[in-house]
Amino acid sequence: MAAMPAWTARLALHALAATAGTVVVGLLGGWGEVRGWVMACVFLLVYLVAALGQLLRERDRLADWAMKPSADDVPDVGGRWGDIYARLYRLIREQSRSRAGLSHALWRFRQAGEAMPDGVLVLDAANRIEWMNPVAEEHFGLGLKGDRQQALTNLVRHPSLAAYLAAPTYAEPLLLRGETDRILSIQLVPYGDNEKLLLSRDVTRWERLEAVRRDFIANVSHELRTPLTVMKGFLETLTDADRMDEKVYRRSLALMTDQAERMQRLVEDLLMLSRLEDSRSLLREEPLDVPALLASIVQEAQSISQGQHRITTDLAPAWLLASREEVRSAFTNLVTNAVRYTPSGGEIAVTWALEDGDPVMRVSDNGEGIAPEHIPRLTERFYRVDRGRSRASGGTGLGLAIVKHVLQRHQGRLVIESEVGKGSTFSCRFPSARRLPARTAAADVTPIRAA
Repeated sequence: MAAMPAWTARLALHALAATAGTVVVGLLGGWGEVRGWVMACVFLLVYLVAALGQLLRERDRLADWAMKPSADDVPDVGGRWGDIYARLYRLIREQSRSRAGLSHALWRFRQAGEAMPDGVLVLDAANRIEWMNPVAEEHFGLGLKGDRQQALTNLVRHPSLAAYLAAPTYAEPLLLRGETDRILSIQLVPYGDNEKLLLSRDVTRWERLEAVRRDFIANVSHELRTPLTVMKGFLETLTDADRMDEKVYRRSLALMTDQAERMQRLVEDLLMLSRLEDSRSLLREEPLDVPALLASIVQEAQSISQGQHRITTDLAPAWLLASREEVRSAFTNLVTNAVRYTPSGGEIAVTWALEDGDPVMRVSDNGEGIAPEHIPRLTERFYRVDRGRSRASGGTGLGLAIVKHVLQRHQGRLVIESEVGKGSTFSCRFPSARRLPARTAAADVTPIRAA
């Protein structure tokens, strides 16, 4: 048989004591007389009032302690009240530990969410915002304090987002294009009771790279298709003709040769650009006699110009620690571009000087100039201000992209200044650390690592 709890036993003793006391008082007063009954009832009433008073005092004491329970301040009482205090304290301590664990888990979740590089929004069943990290605030232009419990579709007014939230499944992410240039990839993850976790990632850069890739493929295809079409036409003409005039025959061969050379230049420029963009490609540095190099390039440009332009030079006797092949390619592109795009009778100036200790190569012309909106995009692959004129001049559309990458590999930069109707100036500025005195021996040179 199970033992009786201590507080039950004490209660039974109190009841027994009250009964015994009542009987004793009744006997003393005489059970057969009214006085005995009165005395017994008075005793029982006093006993009950005293017990009730003690009960009320302990209740108030318990209520005061329960407001701020503490292990250091548990009332020192015995009996049934001591058992009650002990049980309550154990229950409160367990709840406190549970709350502390939940609070720590919630804190860790928020810390992890705030540390994520992607945006995170917690939505309830009605798509109201319950929580979001700082990245999500920045992505959507929201604030957790002011926008909590607000419907996301009321704050982000975008039809495709509303349709995505209302869809039955979210297997595929949504590309969200807003009024700005930013592009967000949105992914919803359902969980719990119709709640959702919305993840946002800024994919603007990747989308732009993908657009560049598509444009690059389209441009290469177009650039190769044009000369191939011309060559195919001439070959068909030569094949079908039984007898052909010698002049027509030679002219056809000359045009096919010209188109083949155009394709060759395009392929060579593509290969060079690919190598320049490869971070694993080593920079083969050597002391470079820039004045002699520029003199050679200018001589080639004069041959292309055929006397139609006045080309002047002003070359300081300074050498450069650089890759001969890459620098020659960059400088040649700038000088020949000036010849191609400067009208007949124009002037072109090629200078090599030290400015604030930095070696600077500059090509200036008094040609047609370039509108300001085109200048930021001039170094993009295949970008042309006037496509028809560029192709007619024999350019591949890759020259300035090559110049930009060559300078980046030499820690330099390209500066473009132009004004419509007045001409253009292209400046290649190298860091002073790459400047060498004239006639520097190769053994005295310390290589500079490319960035």
